Amino acid sequence: MGRLDHLDRDAAGFRLRGQQVTRLETFVDAAFAFSLTLLVIFTSELPQSAAELREALRKVPAFAACFALLMMFWAAHNRWSRRTGLEDARATLLSLAFVLVVMVYVYPLRMVVSSFLSLLTAGWLPGELRLAPGSLMGDLQTTFLVYSLGFGLLAWLLWRMNAYALRRAATLELDANERHLLRTESGSHAILATVAGASLALALLLYAVGPAPDGPWRLLAGAPMWLYCVLAAWMRGYHVRRERSRRALAGDGGRA
Repeated sequence: MGRLDHLDRDAAGFRLRGQQVTRLETFVDAAFAFSLTLLVIFTSELPQSAAELREALRKVPAFAACFALLMMFWAAHNRWSRRTGLEDARATLLSLAFVLVVMVYVYPLRMVVSSFLSLLTAGWLPGELRLAPGSLMGDLQTTFLVYSLGFGLLAWLLWRMNAYALRRAATLELDANERHLLRTESGSHAILATVAGASLALALLLYAVGPAPDGPWRLLAGAPMWLYCVLAAWMRGYHVRRERSRRALAGDGGRA
């Protein structure tokens, strides 16, 4: 029996080295909790009438979408912390940078998601992005730039966290299954960062084109956000392939 075999394992068989909640994890959790308060449906004061309540409730879908996206990043960080238990200087720096980006990212996230849902519902759901009539392209692409930068940085930081844990494989006594899982996590966040980078580059290109309300470029105004739709197929295919290879590894005794 190995020295760490007494540790609990998660559903994928990864030994949980971070079983005790640390001050760093508590700080990260508190930062996410505070960020969620900035997404609440009542932005100024409580509704005073049934009409105002109905209007406020129309913001629930945008809140739910933002909540799900933030929880995706929180769960990835929590999974990394539980699995590796790393809290040295580099791990702390990466986690604090992660918190900083989340705190800045929350407002453009809310603006972009609410406006995207408003577009999909032909205005039935309220959008929070107000575009100046004479600077449609510039204002829109500025928002997309900030959104993609935040999304990409969060994914990139998680990518680096998992890559750092892999470099500490000997110290952490990672077995073959655990190394495979960390490589899968690294690849997953690398894909997210790549798509965010492509969206950022496209938004920069469209921003450089400048205002063109009647030109052909107008048709591409929302392309930086639509680009994220490729993640649905890409991520599913990636995880199915990686899980298949992990099961084959386990069948060959790779966990030993």
